Amino acid sequence: MIVIIDYGVGNLRSVQNMLKKAGSETVISNEIETIRRADRLVLPGVGRFDHGMKKLHENGLVEPLSEIVLHGRKPILGICLGSQILGNGSEEGDAKGLGWIDMYCQRFEATEGFRVPHMMWNNLEIKKTCPLIENYAADSQYYFVHSYYMNCKNEEDVVAVTNYNVAFTSVVQRKNIIGMQFHPEKSLRFGLKIMRQFCEWEPHENHK
Repeated sequence: MIVIIDYGVGNLRSVQNMLKKAGSETVISNEIETIRRADRLVLPGVGRFDHGMKKLHENGLVEPLSEIVLHGRKPILGICLGSQILGNGSEEGDAKGLGWIDMYCQRFEATEGFRVPHMMWNNLEIKKTCPLIENYAADSQYYFVHSYYMNCKNEEDVVAVTNYNVAFTSVVQRKNIIGMQFHPEKSLRFGLKIMRQFCEWEPHENHK
């Protein structure tokens, strides 16, 4: 069972629908015991960094999630804002992130030909192997909508980068934690492939 964490921020139903297409049983919940019983977790999110962290705190999820993910090694996939808050913080606000991955989010600079937000289909430049992006095809495209991007401090945590006037981290992984700046649930057959691989992912067998 996959639990989609409901902390009041995110397109939960679209994520759930894509996971169902991928063949997984899903539950949307913010109850700690339900989250503990899950095989895998999804942390979605849209909107402002500080608001996302505020909602996690209001729902009493920050400390339990850290225990479940960091110590219990529960597999988790962060999506869009849900990937950004895996890091330390953001230029968008003052709140501290979860701090699970050493990264900080920066705002795109609006220049000629590069509007902000980055809202388009774009591809990935793979930097290391990742169980959710196996057999990456050259024509693969993913849907991005964001004004801030992840700047990962440790190259070993960077799975892929994407170019939009700057090469930014678009997929990050540390052991059982994966974050994706794009929306796999909106990325049609390319996102469906990722979700299918997430449903089968067993990070305890591979802690790269």
